[in-house]
Amino acid sequence: FPFNPNRSQTPTWSNMPKTYGLTGPISEDLPEEENLIQTRKLLDTMKSYNVYENNLEFEHRERVFRRLESLFRDWLKEICIEMNVPEVVTEKVGGKIFPFGSYHLGVHSKGADIDALCVGPGFLERKAFFTSFFAKLKAQKEVKDIQAIEEAYVPVITLSWEGIQIDLVFALLSRRSVPDNLDLLNNSIVKDIDIRCVRSFNGYRVTEQILRLVPNVLNFRVALRAIKLWAKQRNIYSNKLGFLGGVSWAIMVARICQVYPNATTSTLVIKFFKIFSMWVWPIPIRLIEVEKCNYNLPFWDPKVNQSDRCHLMPIITPAYPQQNTSVNVSRSTLAILNEEIHRGHAICQEIEQKKAKWSELFEQTDFFQKYQHYAVLEASYTTEEKCLEWVGLVESKIRLLVSTLERNELVSLAHVHPHAFPGHRKANKKDGQSTMWLIGLVLNVKDSERCKINLECSFETFTNIKSARGPAVQRHWTFCICETRRQPYSPQVQKNTNEQKPLPSFLQFMSSMLHLHTLMNFISLPQEGNEAFLLNCSEAMCEQINFSDASQWLIKKKNAAD
Repeated sequence: FPFNPNRSQTPTWSNMPKTYGLTGPISEDLPEEENLIQTRKLLDTMKSYNVYENNLEFEHRERVFRRLESLFRDWLKEICIEMNVPEVVTEKVGGKIFPFGSYHLGVHSKGADIDALCVGPGFLERKAFFTSFFAKLKAQKEVKDIQAIEEAYVPVITLSWEGIQIDLVFALLSRRSVPDNLDLLNNSIVKDIDIRCVRSFNGYRVTEQILRLVPNVLNFRVALRAIKLWAKQRNIYSNKLGFLGGVSWAIMVARICQVYPNATTSTLVIKFFKIFSMWVWPIPIRLIEVEKCNYNLPFWDPKVNQSDRCHLMPIITPAYPQQNTSVNVSRSTLAILNEEIHRGHAICQEIEQKKAKWSELFEQTDFFQKYQHYAVLEASYTTEEKCLEWVGLVESKIRLLVSTLERNELVSLAHVHPHAFPGHRKANKKDGQSTMWLIGLVLNVKDSERCKINLECSFETFTNIKSARGPAVQRHWTFCICETRRQPYSPQVQKNTNEQKPLPSFLQFMSSMLHLHTLMNFISLPQEGNEAFLLNCSEAMCEQINFSDASQWLIKKKNAAD
């Protein structure tokens, strides 16, 4: 697949160390013919999922990145002139944008976003980036959906440039200019600077360090692509929602590469599932012993920090100051992750025995048939102007809702679907727009006790969430509990009005709330009867269902306007 080696600054074989990680290798065996055959089969399977960019798409991404870096350098010179900086300083101010994340690792998929670090000289103010440079970006005709989020843990500008989503973070260097050959892995870079700059630097420092700590970068990239595809197919790829994000998966794969330095890609994937199916959490995953500099920065260390001892699945960054990338993992998400890893290990064993194909590993999970009960969270808003801010705020808080649900004695597990869904088409016309999230629930109740389900207290915290900035926006939450049925919805179920209404079928409920094309994309139904089911659950049919009367599943609907 196309990739620019100059972009990643990949180390050559000559300057690589002989050993990797905190321990020696488990095996240094060279691949056998069967391993190479399995690797070819794995690559062919991955290509069928269309995860690789073609040359035109890759070149387009590179052009956008170069255009962005040129714009940033022009802005730095303009801001220097406005500040009456001496001409000699202005001419040499430089400025550089460093990619990080999946793009820098060389494992970005088709349509993936670009994470980029903008580095400027120390005499600037951070505020200028989020005001002056923001305005310059917004004036570009290629830029759409631009938003500055200064209050985020890592302040960021998000935008779409010619269809490519870009997340820009900003850091100031303690010098008057930013040279092209700047080495950001030197720990002195983060000495005596703003903590927000430290966090911004960390993204690039971590991804670059990962590349330097694996014995074979190409094998690492292909193995990581396979694991990322598997995680996305199994709905466990989301740091924000309490699963694991890209950097966590990268560190885990890199650790396997360290202990199997000569293994081919298929072997690395098989060993990934074998090792981590046996892993005893919370023993941390680490690639290197990070030196603890005396810079007074937050440093993950459970021996010193009591809060670090509570982390369930620590996966530690290999750059100073080391941090836990999986701090959001909860009891529920850890159980789901372990379940999926054990499933992967079982399939890989069958692949080794030639009883299964790689495609079975990447089969999509049927989230909508997996659980018997679901919670549906809907966030509504009347103005499209505040859509991104409000939906982003809601999504960032969903993991807190999961933690609250876990503390409820009725809930043994809560699983959030990683993708949000658009709200009901009719509601969009009348009340603005809405976005929905689905949470699969495992409840500690018997069949006869379903009518007593009451999770109202678990949702109470959410009603207090308000937008951190901007004018008041009319918006509200809706929480629902619904139950799946083993059989597809049939209109005959509703004919007998004398019978007590059961909890509404999940498929029935979703068909009334989602666009029909979205329903078809996300809900797997038997091939036979698909068309009839969708027809019966059309808007016309669902208007006959009086959801407001189903008081046993309508948990709460409350305005949360400022």
